[in-house]
Amino acid sequence: MTLSVFASLFIVTLLGTMTPGQSVIMVSRNTLAGGRLHGVITACSHAVGVGIYAALSLAGLALTLKSSPVFFNLISYAGAGYLAYLGYCSLRSMGGLSDRITAGKECTLFESARDGFLISLLNPKIIIFFLALFSQFVGYADNFTGRLIIVLLPVILDAVWYSLIACFLSLPNTMERLRKHAVLIDRLSGVVLIGLAVKILTV
Repeated sequence: MTLSVFASLFIVTLLGTMTPGQSVIMVSRNTLAGGRLHGVITACSHAVGVGIYAALSLAGLALTLKSSPVFFNLISYAGAGYLAYLGYCSLRSMGGLSDRITAGKECTLFESARDGFLISLLNPKIIIFFLALFSQFVGYADNFTGRLIIVLLPVILDAVWYSLIACFLSLPNTMERLRKHAVLIDRLSGVVLIGLAVKILTV
């Protein structure tokens, strides 16, 4: 893999990582509900899901999805269902951010890891990214180093970017201000998550 190819891969992966979506919402909610560690755990588990798709790209993910739209649709519908469920919980505050803060109850580290992993694994946007863009670079992974870069680069960038978001949101002043609006954040998160689910189902 040449330096120019790596640079292109880096830029494409970074832009894909920084695109706003349900992943930002999930990292933000878990950070505000549980603190910095929970946000970072969510970010890292999200990166694990991204790493799985990166590895599958090397194993022919793009070819599989192109030849089997049913498989892609199943993942999309599962992701939409999970987003709709999270949105419903946020709107009803069933264990959501406002309930946890009011009760003084934090989400567990396992819950944070689960949320990050599932929101990544069931995110059609991530699948489309690896199918349409990332897969174009797989052909340059002609040796072990190239294959390692293909898998690790998106994992590292994803973990670092969302961990930075968690660290920013967990700053004392920021945390205090946002927690005062916990109910509003829950409601807005619910609307956005359900909206994303509807968008996935109607595309």
